[in-house]
Amino acid sequence: VQLVESGGGLVQTGGSLRLSCAASGRTFSSYAMGWFRQAPGKEREFVAAISWSDGSTFYGDSAKGRFTISRDNAQSTVYLQMNSLKPEDTAVYYCAAGVSNEYVDRVYEYEYWGQGTQVTVSS
Repeated sequence: VQLVESGGGLVQTGGSLRLSCAASGRTFSSYAMGWFRQAPGKEREFVAAISWSDGSTFYGDSAKGRFTISRDNAQSTVYLQMNSLKPEDTAVYYCAAGVSNEYVDRVYEYEYWGQGTQVTVSS
């Protein structure tokens, strides 16, 4: 199983980025995929998740109202649209897969992880 993130970069406060996570190696139709982030010196934080089966979405407090998670089943790709970015959103963003819907916000419940993509928001 491979998860490959892309779309990170440097953006100014108030700007937008769209992260992508392409999955390969198996199907995740019965599970959810999620995004987490980790800033230096901090724990990995839940951002958002989406169910492959019915498209249900879940958001962490930091993402509500600004970020949108979506999926493309045909491409086995999950997206994270991030708007109104703030300096405190600066972190490495990780894609993860292989979790049941009821555990989407739990880091240790995920079976697979991507390598991460850096997002830096300048003030």
